[in-house]
Amino acid sequence: MNKRYLYSFIIFVLALVSVGALAYVLSNKTVAIEKYNPLDRPPKIKPDYSGTVIPPNIAPLNFFIQENGLHYFVKIYSKQTEPLEVSSRSPKITIPPKLWHKLLDKNRGENLNFDVFVKRPAGQWEKFQTITNKIARENIDPFLVYRKIYPIHNTWSKIGIYQRNLENYDEALILNNHYYDKGCLNCHTFCANQTEKMLIGIRSYKYGNSALLVENGKPEKIDARFGYTSWHPSGRLAVYTINKTRQFFHSLRNEVRDVVDLDSALAYYLLDSRAVKTTPDFSRKDYLETYPAWSADGRYLYFCSAKMLWSDLNQVPPQNYDQLKYDLVRTAYDIETNTWGQLQTILSAEDTGLSILEPRISPDGRWLLFCMCDYGCFPVYQKSSDLYLIDLEKARRTGRYDYRRLNINSQQSESWHSWSTNSRWIAFSSKRHYGVFTRSYFSYIDPSGRVYKPLILPQKDPLFYDTCLKTYSVPELVVEPVKVKKEKLGRVIRSSRKIPVELPVTMATPSAETASPYEEHWQQRE
Repeated sequence: MNKRYLYSFIIFVLALVSVGALAYVLSNKTVAIEKYNPLDRPPKIKPDYSGTVIPPNIAPLNFFIQENGLHYFVKIYSKQTEPLEVSSRSPKITIPPKLWHKLLDKNRGENLNFDVFVKRPAGQWEKFQTITNKIARENIDPFLVYRKIYPIHNTWSKIGIYQRNLENYDEALILNNHYYDKGCLNCHTFCANQTEKMLIGIRSYKYGNSALLVENGKPEKIDARFGYTSWHPSGRLAVYTINKTRQFFHSLRNEVRDVVDLDSALAYYLLDSRAVKTTPDFSRKDYLETYPAWSADGRYLYFCSAKMLWSDLNQVPPQNYDQLKYDLVRTAYDIETNTWGQLQTILSAEDTGLSILEPRISPDGRWLLFCMCDYGCFPVYQKSSDLYLIDLEKARRTGRYDYRRLNINSQQSESWHSWSTNSRWIAFSSKRHYGVFTRSYFSYIDPSGRVYKPLILPQKDPLFYDTCLKTYSVPELVVEPVKVKKEKLGRVIRSSRKIPVELPVTMATPSAETASPYEEHWQQRE
């Protein structure tokens, strides 16, 4: 390229940059509104970011103003800093990230106010009632790991586990099933919200069923099928489920899919010895065991247990499947001697009238969060599934495990949930919008156990979820990104090298029953 053309090209690029900068300035310039009509109602906005508590490190909560107008102006302000102002010809309000983060960080613990003005087609400005949220003092863990999948019952050609930076909108792929011939991918589990020690379940016709173990950035393949898994806080062992789950269908309800766990047990993997073990209480022939969860101090393992109501392990659905309800139990554990205590029933399905599932204990040991639904083991397919909370500190004083239904529940399914490391935030799955697509939500929980209105995982485009046809399942909060490369994980899955495991076969349930990986896709936990 000669000099004349080079200079012309540079001038052209600079002109484009200047026009773009000018357009940005004009679209975001401050609007002087001298006269307006006050309205006695709040504006309609999407998503509904109002009346809640937000993390001080969250990405900008961009929103769409569902009001007819020619021009839109939003003033965002709190006590300690100058207001942040956004002017737009579009009802999509895009908040400048740097100013947003400065405002939130300087006003921790204060109210955050949104004044929304709309210029109507007749030319008159109108001001709506102020939207008020509160900025929490405590951060949320800065990363969320989830699985994205289409909500289709008979195929999973595209499955991926992703990590999202909650302080901005950056999303990165951890692993998808294109790296191993489109098998199944599920059950990502982290030790103490750290990504240096994690497990991922792999199901593949071509490369076998295995558990992908990552320790200190090094991935290895374990020759065993790990289901729902819980890491001991020490990181020295992980308890997991062995399930014989089957899917079936209803004809007369909105959610036609259903799942039954025909047979299940618990086992645990010891990292140092690379051995799998179980105990009689984990694998009783006439009981089902699932959803393990460690206490914060590692002294107790909680899990869900139900008396088996059928003898035929091949009939789907079995008789009385809708009468099966799980109790919440626990057993003591001594990690130094690798010994287990006796089972203790914490909460009985006979007392609650519901099936008790998915216990998760806050890192400070104070709260036990779980869900209950009408029957069975798969709450994501049941509208009746709600979140509940037990105060373990109070239970230690009184000897009673009193529970309460949280006021953040909807008319649709609430299910899989996780805690932030500071025990002030929960992430959970909900189908509250339309009842089809599972989305990830956050709620603040204060020291007294009060849980506040949920906010959906924010996206840069506030209308993102209107056209998103994938579910966001199994949201897990972590303090750092997963650093191991997806290409490396894929190579390990495709490799013939694996850690051999000899399953204990003294019990009936963990025998060498080898179902096809494609019979277990409902473990996707939408």
